[in-house]
Amino acid sequence: MLEHLKSHLKGKVVILGIGNTLRSDDGIGSLLVSRIKSKVPFACWDAGTSPENYLGKIVKENPDTVLIIDAVDFGGSAGEVRLLEAGELETVNLFATHNASISLTINYLQNNLKADIIILIIQPESIALGDKLSPQVSKTLNKLESFFYASEEKR
Repeated sequence: MLEHLKSHLKGKVVILGIGNTLRSDDGIGSLLVSRIKSKVPFACWDAGTSPENYLGKIVKENPDTVLIIDAVDFGGSAGEVRLLEAGELETVNLFATHNASISLTINYLQNNLKADIIILIIQPESIALGDKLSPQVSKTLNKLESFFYASEEKR
């Protein structure tokens, strides 16, 4: 899966982290972007719970690839990661916790860009109030962070 992700990280890339860091594992998208933003050659933005506030900024960047990172309940094991292309989103039963649906965000980007839109989703264990990640999701965060650093070193 990570090799497939690496194949999409070419050209001008925007990474959009989505999440609520006050709701345990739901914050993983925001946390990952915060960790990597100054260490990778991509535009990295933490959209928090309102990705719709970044849509104009993304369109203005006119990237080749948009990578959206979010904790989404897809019925997997805690910390499990899936990589979806925008067209595959409808085939997965998703539950997101944010103000605007991830589907609406992606539809807007598809209608306003010619970019490759990829969604990296991570299965949360808990989205209860709290600022700590569960052990499995924390391991996934560290693994993904290492992946981005290793990918950068090979560029």
